[in-house]
Amino acid sequence: MEQLVLTEAHGTTATVTLNRPDAHNAINTQLIAELRQAISALRSDDRVRVCTFRGAGDVFCAGMDLDVVRGDAATMSELLLALADALVELRSLPLLTVAVVRSAAIGGGCGLASVCDFTITHADARIGYPTADLGLCPAVVAAWLLRRIGPGHARSMLLRGGPITGREAHAIGLVTDLVDTADQLDQRAADLADQLAHAVPQSTRATKAWLNFLDGSMNTEIARKGARVSSQVMSDDGVREHLRKAAGSAR
Repeated sequence: MEQLVLTEAHGTTATVTLNRPDAHNAINTQLIAELRQAISALRSDDRVRVCTFRGAGDVFCAGMDLDVVRGDAATMSELLLALADALVELRSLPLLTVAVVRSAAIGGGCGLASVCDFTITHADARIGYPTADLGLCPAVVAAWLLRRIGPGHARSMLLRGGPITGREAHAIGLVTDLVDTADQLDQRAADLADQLAHAVPQSTRATKAWLNFLDGSMNTEIARKGARVSSQVMSDDGVREHLRKAAGSAR
């Protein structure tokens, strides 16, 4: 079985890569399980101070896998709960995290990028959530988006649906670092990782933990309730039929 999440560590820095380029790094059961394993391994490695999260190929992450959307409701529910737990686990890492968004981060992919401490992208990238007429309820990622950009912008993004550009995402605070073109991403990410790796780890870890406490990031019950809300919507027969048709037409 092909490994869907790859981890490389070099001294004080590490890179985690979502490795489903042919599927635009879409989230399925195996990928989220491997991502959680990678997060657990990072937590136990005291040498690593900064971890960069990337997607193999051109897309960071296209969100939920269409095959899961087309499948049974129980599988979808389990995956949503696993994603909710993974986002909390990622946020709770004591090291600093950087998402590098090349081309697109949609749905759950936008959620992954939002949970990281820093998010880098370029002006023409596409970031956000599926169009509102698709039938998905983005409750799993709603709390993270609210923390990142505030209730007004979050309400507009989630109810209107559809991605925005990297430049627009930077303007509302969804993206922390912006470059003009995708060719500049790797250098900017390397520079930021180097800067963060030289910070005093005792200070950054304590500061991050306190910020997580203040903004409620560690509230697992809210995260899991979001998964249950999404599952309830997608368990509706009419919604599931709509999702199957939408997934089929996208192939």
